[in-house]
Amino acid sequence: MEFRPCIDIHDGKVKQIVGGALDESTAGVTENYVSEKDSTYYALLYKEKGLKGGHVIVLNNPSQPLYEASVEQAVRALGAYPGGLQIGGGVNPQNAIKYLDAGASHVIVTSYVFRDGRIDREALDRMVSTVGADRLVLDLSVRRRGDSYIIVTDRWQKYTEVELNIDTLNDLSGSCDEFLVHGVDVEGRSNGIEAELVGILGSWNKKTITYAGGIHSYDDIYLINALGSGRVNVTVGSSLDIFGGSLDMEQVIEYCSQTI
Repeated sequence: MEFRPCIDIHDGKVKQIVGGALDESTAGVTENYVSEKDSTYYALLYKEKGLKGGHVIVLNNPSQPLYEASVEQAVRALGAYPGGLQIGGGVNPQNAIKYLDAGASHVIVTSYVFRDGRIDREALDRMVSTVGADRLVLDLSVRRRGDSYIIVTDRWQKYTEVELNIDTLNDLSGSCDEFLVHGVDVEGRSNGIEAELVGILGSWNKKTITYAGGIHSYDDIYLINALGSGRVNVTVGSSLDIFGGSLDMEQVIEYCSQTI
């Protein structure tokens, strides 16, 4: 299990937000933390620590007035740590190469590859053709509905008809290099993980998977390591000390490096 860092950007600033609070406007966002430091500070920090595979996420949508400011911050981070970071948020075949040229190791997509609640195979094929499966990460972030975890898109506001399960992971694994999975209902709330979801991810071992959502203690990290059979990587956001939380990043890195 590895620690995968993050840089979430909203309205041109590095922030930590409550995952389910995003909407089409800026008014609906619930902020946990707004950094006084820019994205390059965090990119250089992760570079110094030798942390790779972290994700930079643009949380604005293109219709918002500060979208370009967020994109600019994202591109700066990529340039500060070439090859060390992935980028997501509004990625499509038209802008993907720009981000790779700016220094991203991978691009991350969700909404582009879903249409009318289903996997859009043609769109997925276009992304793979544009960047190659080896540089593509599929974000299969989910919200719970009944007994299932359902993939959500459009800043986590729209439910698809696709359940995250072993069949879905098998189906999509040939089209990407990694999966990124946020437990949206607990994202940014720092009150516990989606344990059942981690168990599903840990039972499958064909591709690299990173989990984010609700981590608020070192015990949570140990639990992910156990439930994920040591195969599920971890992202910690709001609970991390560099984002105003109580968990020391060095200790988090150490916990993630321990084998079960």
